[in-house]
Amino acid sequence: MTVITRFAPSPTGFLHIGGARTALFNWLYARHHGGQFRLRIEDTDRARSTPEAMEAIVDGMQWLGLDWDGEVVYQSQQADRHAEVARQLLADGNAYYCYCTPEELAEMREKAKAEGRSLMYDGRWRDRDPSEAPASVDPVVRLKAPQQGETIIEDQVQGNVKFKNDQLDDMVLLRGDGTPTYMLSVVVDDHDMGISHIMRGDDHLNNAARQAQLYKAMGWDMPVFGHIPLIHGADGAKLSKRHGALGIEAYKDMGYLPEAIRNHLLRLGWGHGDDEFISTEQAIEWFDVDGLGKSPSRFDFKKLDNINGYYIRQSDDQTLINLTLPGLSETIGRDLGEVDIERLTAAMPALKERGKSIPELVENAIFLTDTRPLEMDEKSASAVAGDAPKLLAEISVYLKSTEVWDHDALDACVRQFATDREIKFGMVAQPLRAALTGRAKTPGIFDVLTILGKEESLARVADISTKQA
Repeated sequence: MTVITRFAPSPTGFLHIGGARTALFNWLYARHHGGQFRLRIEDTDRARSTPEAMEAIVDGMQWLGLDWDGEVVYQSQQADRHAEVARQLLADGNAYYCYCTPEELAEMREKAKAEGRSLMYDGRWRDRDPSEAPASVDPVVRLKAPQQGETIIEDQVQGNVKFKNDQLDDMVLLRGDGTPTYMLSVVVDDHDMGISHIMRGDDHLNNAARQAQLYKAMGWDMPVFGHIPLIHGADGAKLSKRHGALGIEAYKDMGYLPEAIRNHLLRLGWGHGDDEFISTEQAIEWFDVDGLGKSPSRFDFKKLDNINGYYIRQSDDQTLINLTLPGLSETIGRDLGEVDIERLTAAMPALKERGKSIPELVENAIFLTDTRPLEMDEKSASAVAGDAPKLLAEISVYLKSTEVWDHDALDACVRQFATDREIKFGMVAQPLRAALTGRAKTPGIFDVLTILGKEESLARVADISTKQA
């Protein structure tokens, strides 16, 4: 059997983090088994579905690197086919017309509530003669569901889950205006697309029971279900915006790399021993249902930051330069010149060792583009106060005499100065870093000297050292 999975979001909002995990798991399962992964946009709610949300879903999938097979399927375009299946169910005696008015249904539920009974539809039109139908009511079509026994979902994650059929009412398939409901559309599309495995959040588990009844009524083979526990926040509460339940585009804007998002989402509900950093190639090789857990996982920004930092360090320099340039240009308010780009290129190996996001790389690279005299942050201003200008004037003499301007030579030069002055290295490095960058958080001091070059470095030191009394 060819494995065919799908991701089927509703375009009533952007691609959120829980949906992205569902897409990832389905994508990995299909790729692991050499099958197909399909994308279907469930846009049957025309009032709430927006072109912007549809575009955001597609863009989010592409940014995450989750490619799909075949064309995107839009559920609204299959409405005639959905209605056709409902009519077939009617013809086979597996569905019926229900002529209840909204007022009648409300009255039915109020009475059941008052009597302490279930609020489910009571099947009053299930076996009623259509000749009794009121002429003024456009009927809905309901599934004639089994009323006895159990519906069993053999779930890859949850195990066998049993539902008593007397707790499942006759669901609506077609509304009074002839439009199909979500339940009907999903089942017909999954069947017609040949979906073999459905992996989704466990909030859909009850839906699986109803959908299973529809599969059986049509005589269709049922896909294999796998219902995954939902993602919670780091505090264990239901995931919300304050925990990170944001659209994927927000994570992109916050400077996270797609491979880091994939890695973090992969570990939310699936595991492979103690492995924390898992490449896409490894994930495809290892991913299967035996690694899926039954407990809710917790989205944690601290873990995501660490993972993102790891992937930044693994990224090639040019990729990070391309990602950093727009933000750096926007931050300093001008286009970057040739010298700026040369410095950024030289600095990236050191910058990426300390950065955990693209905005952090931007922030840590600003000193490369600053014009003299530098504007000092509070910590740097403190570092160049007092006797620091005099000390910098003295170290500049050593730096000027350095013939080889590279990391090792500069390291030896500054340490020799500290030895000659009988002071600790930090007493030299702190004011020197402040004079060169104006910031407390930068690459290593010898990397900074090398990147800026001899002329610029000495000029920045002179801006401070000339302030000595």
